[in-house]
Amino acid sequence: MKVVAAYLLAVLGGNTSPSAEDVKDILGSVGAEFDDDRIELLLSQVKGKDITELIAAGREKLASVPAGGGGGAVAVAAPASSGGAAAPTAAETKKEEKLEEKEESDDDMGFSLFD
Repeated sequence: MKVVAAYLLAVLGGNTSPSAEDVKDILGSVGAEFDDDRIELLLSQVKGKDITELIAAGREKLASVPAGGGGGAVAVAAPASSGGAAAPTAAETKKEEKLEEKEESDDDMGFSLFD
């Protein structure tokens, strides 16, 4: 990945066809280790191709890849009915929060974790 990033930095800097030495110079300037074989592989795969076309083709391929969670259930709030219980007021929610805070706080049990 860092080889690709170095190649793209060279292209972004105005070098339309970076050489292996250009990529090595960029990686060396930040102290990154690199494998000569990977650099040569990348250069052989992009030789003679326009980088913007390669990026566009990659985006098309990534568009078909599913992204996101495992498809869990979505919680939907039910509309409030006119005859049902009213929504809790701000004072009631504050009381609940204070109760939760008190329950969650651990009182000193006679010892400290860091003693």
